[in-house]
Amino acid sequence: MHAHSLPSKRRKGKLTTRLREAFKKPAPSSPFQATQPQATAQRCVWVCVCARDQTPTSPHPRPIPTSPPPPPPHGLLPRGAGVGARAAGGAQPIEDIANKVLKMDGGSAEKIAGGEDEGTTSPVPEKVQVGHSPQYKVERKLGKGGFGQVYVGRRISGGTERTGPDAYEVALKFEHRNSKGCNYGPPYEWQVYSALNGCYGVPWVHYKGRQGDYYVLVMDILGPSLWDVWNSFGQLMTPNMVACIAVEAISILEKLHAKGFVHGDVKPENFLLGQPGSPDEKKLFLIDLGLASRWKESGSSGQHVEYDQKPDIFRGTIRYASVHAHLGRTGSRRDDLESLAYTLIFLLRGRLPWQGYQGENKSFLVCKKKMATSPDLLCCFCPTPFKLFLETVTNMKFDEEPNYSKLISLFDELIEPQHLRPIRIDGALKAGQKRGRLHVNPEEDEQPKKKVRLGSPANQWISVYNARRPMKQRYHYNVADARLHQHIEKGTGFTSQVYELSPIFLHKDWIMEQWENNYYISAIAGAMNGSSLVVMSKGTPYTQQSYKVSESFPYKWINKKWKEGFHVTSMTTAGSRWGVVMSRNSGYSEQVVELDFLYPSEGIHRRWENGYRITSTAATGDQAAFILSIPKRKLMDETQETLRTSAFPSNHVKEKWAKNLYIASICYGRTVS
Repeated sequence: MHAHSLPSKRRKGKLTTRLREAFKKPAPSSPFQATQPQATAQRCVWVCVCARDQTPTSPHPRPIPTSPPPPPPHGLLPRGAGVGARAAGGAQPIEDIANKVLKMDGGSAEKIAGGEDEGTTSPVPEKVQVGHSPQYKVERKLGKGGFGQVYVGRRISGGTERTGPDAYEVALKFEHRNSKGCNYGPPYEWQVYSALNGCYGVPWVHYKGRQGDYYVLVMDILGPSLWDVWNSFGQLMTPNMVACIAVEAISILEKLHAKGFVHGDVKPENFLLGQPGSPDEKKLFLIDLGLASRWKESGSSGQHVEYDQKPDIFRGTIRYASVHAHLGRTGSRRDDLESLAYTLIFLLRGRLPWQGYQGENKSFLVCKKKMATSPDLLCCFCPTPFKLFLETVTNMKFDEEPNYSKLISLFDELIEPQHLRPIRIDGALKAGQKRGRLHVNPEEDEQPKKKVRLGSPANQWISVYNARRPMKQRYHYNVADARLHQHIEKGTGFTSQVYELSPIFLHKDWIMEQWENNYYISAIAGAMNGSSLVVMSKGTPYTQQSYKVSESFPYKWINKKWKEGFHVTSMTTAGSRWGVVMSRNSGYSEQVVELDFLYPSEGIHRRWENGYRITSTAATGDQAAFILSIPKRKLMDETQETLRTSAFPSNHVKEKWAKNLYIASICYGRTVS
């Protein structure tokens, strides 16, 4: 049993009780099923919650039923080569993305990003001179990113150095003025490079400016990427080499994070070595700052950015992205480190378990697999330090400061003497000297954290309780279809109420007919066999309603309806399908969503701290979703508690009633991964 609660603040107000879905633990199934399952002889089990404390009003309906739009495309982007990086634009909504695929070892390392169409842009100039730079002749193409193209630039006259502003050969990054990253002038990446120029492990930008239709960066040219090196080594690296990469990459990220940024796209293609034959040929560099974002506010405050979740926005590369990035959460330092963990395991083992998924729901399937794969399982053939590293970073909180020294120390046992190191670890050594880094025994941590990825998924009852003035509330569990009528007829104080138990999940024709008669949906529930129960009432405050049935959680639609003045007032699931009802004049001023492959404890607590309260819940065998709202009228008592139990919480409900805590919503589904 797991319980979470908010501190009590006295307030007055009325509790709108709702019927919530309840169903047995679902069998594994595809996230895309038939839209109208046939009725079966299976007996459905329902939970009915009733209360007396409603004030009827006279609604004026204008029903707008909506049908599901086609699922959004997922964007794929090939890796860059040489010193090339996908330029800026920040996070891109999945719906606005062009698809490109790079086949890599039977799968694809797909990046979601915007792009420019080479067929509609002018050719890059033959010669380049920007700012106070020398003149360069544009030679061979090194690679292409989401917005930019990277070429070798050879100095037309002068130049004696291999690197620096006087180098005879440089990398030229071109971005067309009409690309999405340049909608408001110079690329966003320029701002990041300006803030980070000189940062350890980040290549220097020596000149930048616009020439013709292109924005141009003049940078140091570097050597092969870790992806190239991995391929040249037969797609496997030694533990010593990957350990060297680990400690140096952690050091580079520490310096980057110290500047207030997270990289947002850590992967083998974005780590490059210096030029072959140069003093830096064994030195590691991190490129491609197009998805970098601030984890710390700029200016004097220096506060951590606010937590948020927007499930329709993904940033990064699907194969290596953190679970939080998949779920659309605000990027923070933990995300770079989780992506680094996947990068290291890939280089060491040659493959990750989630490679090979295809289709429009690929990101969903990859994220689900990541959540279901425990560090023990993912690292079962890796030296222990890699498992400890993954375990540490996947258990970090949103705003937690990483203990970089401790993370580096995990790999000490794998680092060979200096003359045998294939990668220089200057940054890690300096960090150790500066801090007097000690060898840390990871088993002797100060406060062991609760592991979030157990590799043993489980479903539970999730019940939500609100504090309010004493009232009479009843629940009925394990109710057969034939007995539903008598429980519903016992009444909730509405002037009139109708319901339909249908083999169709949210029967459109019946709902529209009731809308015409001035009824509004006040509760919905679904069962595993695809049937549903819809309760519609007069006396609600709603003035307009819309609902959607979707094979995946319909956040894009919810976000669109929010902008039109609707708010979520009911949610349910049937198998892996979601049903969401949104209403106007709901009494809420703001709403947010928490969606996860387990109970999103951290996100819910952060929302509570910002004044939100859970107003709707629903769950499938894969995910749990919570709608949290801020009411227009402040209530005297803001206490809210949640409870997770393996069995229906009969005894716990009575204990809550004794404390004037009443059921606000209840569902059954995924809570543990």
